[in-house]
Amino acid sequence: MTSNQDETIYAEQVKDYLRNHPNFFEKNATLLTEITLPNPHGTGVISLTERQQLAQRDKIRVIEAMMAQMIVHAEENDATSEKVHQFSVKLLNQQSYTALQQLIAETLKLDFAVTDSLIRIWVKPSNSAIVQDPTFTHVSEAFNEWVISLSQPYCGTKPEILGDLLDSKLQSFVIIPLGTKAADQRPFGVLILGAEDKDRFKIGMGTLYLEHIGELVAATLLNHLFALNL
Repeated sequence: MTSNQDETIYAEQVKDYLRNHPNFFEKNATLLTEITLPNPHGTGVISLTERQQLAQRDKIRVIEAMMAQMIVHAEENDATSEKVHQFSVKLLNQQSYTALQQLIAETLKLDFAVTDSLIRIWVKPSNSAIVQDPTFTHVSEAFNEWVISLSQPYCGTKPEILGDLLDSKLQSFVIIPLGTKAADQRPFGVLILGAEDKDRFKIGMGTLYLEHIGELVAATLLNHLFALNL
């Protein structure tokens, strides 16, 4: 048996003894100050008690850092929730289809750090007053089917199927199917967001607020289109 094995067995015996005799250090209190260990934060040695205190302080610092990060995320979520709420109020107050589109574009840019946005609706309107509106511009069937296949908003770099629907200088994108939650109803359009910041929209990011924005935009568009006898 090697010396390393001997040391391992002996160490286990010591640990077992201390576990089975929890009052050992009560009977040998001075031993805690006599035992010295290397200082993990500098040179020299410190007592076992001091080493335990340092370990506890390190754990506390880690917990404090985690709590601070959680607070930051909570504050960011509160701010985003308020922006989404204000967005919904503004949407409800729009009286015209054109004004609605302008509001959506401006709010997404000013409040949600979106460089550019685009709405496309696939169902052609029967109302001649809006048939030439840019939202009804034709997009490829392949893109439409890809959007319909999405189970949640797409986030990340520009998908090839997007083509030239938004400026090629944009670095990150969100593609949100527009429709209702009903399982038997397909999306009737798409909301596309683009940002110059490559880190604004990332693969794997949370999409809860993006889904809420998509639902708000879809519901408001439908209300206006039905009012115009789509």
